[in-house]
Amino acid sequence: MKLKEITTYLESVAPLAYQESYDNAGLLVGNPEQEISQALITLDVTEAILDEAIETRSKLVIAHHPLIFGGLKKLTGKNEVERCVIKAIQHNIAIYASHTNLDSVYGGVNSKICEKLGLENSKILSPASGQLKKLVTFIPFEQAAQVQQAVFDAGAGHIGNYDSCAYTIPGKGSFRGSENTQPFVGKPGQIHYENELRFETVFPEHLQFKVIQALIEAHPYEEVAYDIYSLDNVHPQVGIGMIGELPKAMDEKRFLRLTRKTFGAAVVKHSPLRNQKVRRIAVCGGSGSFLIAQAIGAKADVLVTADLKYHQYFEAEGKIVLADIGHFESEQFTKEVFYELLTKKFPKFAIRLSEVNTNPVNYLV
Repeated sequence: MKLKEITTYLESVAPLAYQESYDNAGLLVGNPEQEISQALITLDVTEAILDEAIETRSKLVIAHHPLIFGGLKKLTGKNEVERCVIKAIQHNIAIYASHTNLDSVYGGVNSKICEKLGLENSKILSPASGQLKKLVTFIPFEQAAQVQQAVFDAGAGHIGNYDSCAYTIPGKGSFRGSENTQPFVGKPGQIHYENELRFETVFPEHLQFKVIQALIEAHPYEEVAYDIYSLDNVHPQVGIGMIGELPKAMDEKRFLRLTRKTFGAAVVKHSPLRNQKVRRIAVCGGSGSFLIAQAIGAKADVLVTADLKYHQYFEAEGKIVLADIGHFESEQFTKEVFYELLTKKFPKFAIRLSEVNTNPVNYLV
C-alpha cells in the first residue's frame, strides 16, 4: 500500500495538530506515494534501527521519538541524526514519528501505561482546552437529515464516547437572491421565507476545513449560512497524562515494586513515602514533572512518570508519592500501541516490532 495510507490513518488517531509546539511529528523522510509492504516499529530511530530495517527489508520505520527535532542545514554525517537521514535516503526507507500527539490522545501512550498497571476508569489528567469549535447552520427541513449526516461523517458531533451529538431548533429563515442567482427555493429578486432547522454541533478545531467542506457539499443552498464559534470547553479525549484507579488499594512499597517489575526498571526513584495505601494513580509517559500540581489536585496517591529533577521531589509535600521509572521504561510499550492500531486497521500489512534496545541510559548495579 502507499505510505500516505498508513500516515493518514495514524494521523486520524493522533492528529498532528495535537503535538506540542516544540515537536516535529509526522513524516520526516520519505515520499507519501511510496509503496510500502512492511514497517518496523521502534521507540527511537538510531543507526542500529536502520540496520535492522535494512536487514528485515522494512521500507518504513515508525517511531515515537522524532529523529529530527531541530532544522538540518547540512547532511555531512557528522552526527548520528545526519547519518541516519543519509542512510534512510540511500536505502529508500521512510521515517515517521508520532510523538506528543500520541501522548495527547485517549488510547495513546498513557492509556497503554494505565493498561499495564491494571488501572480502571482511566481518564485524561490534564484535558486540553481551546481544541473545540461549534458549528451553527440553517437547513431546510426536508434536507436536514442528509446534511447533518454529512457533517457527522466529517468528524463533527463527538462528545466523549457519544457521536452524532447535536441540537436543533425549528425556525424560519429569509433571503432574497439577485438576478444572478439560482436559488434552491424561491425566485430571484423576491424575499423568500423558508422553514428551516437551526443545527448546532461541535467538532475538533483541526477538522474545520473538512467539516465545512462537507456541509457546503451536502447543503442544497447556493450560499450556505453558517457560524463558527471557538469554545473554551476542555476536550475530554485530548490532553496530557492520565489518571485511574487500582482495582484494590495496596501498600505503597508493593505498588512501587509492581511498577518496577512491570516496566523492567533498574530502579524506581521516588519522593518520601506517606505510609498510606495507594489506589488512585496518575501517569505520564516521558517527562511529566509539569503535572505534579494537577496530579495532587486530582487527589492522586502516586504520579508515575520520568525525568524528575532533584528539587521537584520536594513538590510532593507529603501529598503524593512521585515515582520516576525512567524515560525509556515509561514509553517502551508505545510500540504496542502502534502495533495494535495498524494490525487492526490493516490486518494484511506486515508489522515488525524492533528487537533493538535503544535505551541510552545504563545503570551500574
